[in-house]
Amino acid sequence: MKTDIEIAQEVVMEPITKVAKRAGIEEEDLELYGKYKAKLSNELFNKVKDRPDGKLILVTAINPTPAGEGKTTVSIGLSQALNKLGVNTFVALREPSLGPCFGIKGGAAGGGYSQVVPMDEMNLHFTGDFHAITSANNLLAAMLDNHIQQGNELNIDTRQITWKRCIDMNDRVLRNVVVGLGSKADGVVREDHFVITVASEIMAVLCLANDMADLKSRLAKITVAYNYAGEPVTAGDLKATGAMAALLKDAIKPNLIQTLEHTPALVHGGPFANIAHGCNSVRATKMALKLADYVVTEAGFGADLGAEKFFDIKCRNSGLRPDAAVIVATVKALKYNGGVPKTELGTENLEALKKGIVNLDKHIENIKTFGVPIVVTLNSFVTDTEAEYEFIKKHCEELGCEFALANVWKDGGEGGIELAKKVIDTVNNKKSDFKFLYENEMPLKDKIETIAKNIYGADGVTYAPAAKKMLAKIEEMGYGNLPICMAKNQYSLSDDATKLGRPTGFTINIREVYVNTGAGFVVALTGNVMTMPGLSKTPAAFNIDVDDDGNITGLF
Repeated sequence: MKTDIEIAQEVVMEPITKVAKRAGIEEEDLELYGKYKAKLSNELFNKVKDRPDGKLILVTAINPTPAGEGKTTVSIGLSQALNKLGVNTFVALREPSLGPCFGIKGGAAGGGYSQVVPMDEMNLHFTGDFHAITSANNLLAAMLDNHIQQGNELNIDTRQITWKRCIDMNDRVLRNVVVGLGSKADGVVREDHFVITVASEIMAVLCLANDMADLKSRLAKITVAYNYAGEPVTAGDLKATGAMAALLKDAIKPNLIQTLEHTPALVHGGPFANIAHGCNSVRATKMALKLADYVVTEAGFGADLGAEKFFDIKCRNSGLRPDAAVIVATVKALKYNGGVPKTELGTENLEALKKGIVNLDKHIENIKTFGVPIVVTLNSFVTDTEAEYEFIKKHCEELGCEFALANVWKDGGEGGIELAKKVIDTVNNKKSDFKFLYENEMPLKDKIETIAKNIYGADGVTYAPAAKKMLAKIEEMGYGNLPICMAKNQYSLSDDATKLGRPTGFTINIREVYVNTGAGFVVALTGNVMTMPGLSKTPAAFNIDVDDDGNITGLF
């Protein structure tokens, strides 16, 4: 069986100029990065802004398991299938992070015959967006420490510095560091921290900004520390806004590549959904909606994380409104949620399926809460049985959901025709009555508890003393109207990764809270979720290599 990268490297890609031309984009609106990658110009959106928007389809999933669900694969396969049916379709995705690429997940360009290409380049440096974000983040950190060293005119309390450095790598030893060691000229000694680039507020800012003016406005508002009076100090106060924006001037432009079947793909931005808001950029999604009749996009991890944040943060911020949602599940993942060990998932087990399908039930309930029509799809595996398919199909239809099987890993767009037809039928016959989970005016604690109880199924919420104190401070500063970004493990509806299925009788524990004043949301860290992951004992990096001809291997 061929690996994903072998399949990707065998495809004959079209020049990106040809893909763009077919999508109605002239070469003058492309900034080329070789033959197969391009950024879209700032001028293009002004040319198409008065066109009506296409239909927006969100692809989400059940909680991820070691068996794999294939949400990105289904997103790409669905977009290819829609194009096969004659529907002008774009797919809009996040960029992969180097951290998981070399860590436990491997590449993030889809799989099998539903991938975006060039797969190796997209997974590695791509067009340099993440490097630009990392540089802008660390420039701000350097200017902050330099300001303190040069006399600290803003009276920054070094015990209350909130801005962290970042790197796009899983590097656990950088979670807690000491900086400024050495002589007096080497800076003020203090404790510092690193986050992975996808958790940087600048990543969130870039992904939520509408244009350069909006980007600069958000950058200026970023809170980096508090002064001795307890007042926030911002990037604007440090005079860092213009320099950061200069580093991000190209990164803000969406990237155009293609799928294996030459469907246009806008791949831009990449905040994680467990520790950030988990959606590709607003600019890419809005651009795609002006260029296509249907836009397929995805949000990270399960619907409890990615979809909730897509709705309550991205849609609230941008005015985007989804027309339908696709929930991806697999037979294997449902059996895993039903208590079957990973080694036995290939064996038919209807009893385990009945136990594990409650996880899917909860995600269906959650999407219904937002008023969005649902199609459930099973990403098929060769070990699945007809009895298992029939049980899940009947179960979904009894819940009022459309159901379709997806064979997009094996058959590409052709394997997604059934799903594509269900999506078109749902969009045409079921009106989306989209609504947010909570209103802006609701107190922050009430917003957190609404997410915990309504989306996760928790009995309530507990707070560490520091988190409770910070919530009060955030509201005192005038940020109580912001949405909540819950940082939670992706594997369970609870904040305990070992609680599979649909856990009950649990509370969500908030250990830390901080406000992203530039991005415009309040982050609540639950359980033991970390903003800087570490590598496993056998990371994917062990298998990645490059041959004498420059061909990369091992990216799954």
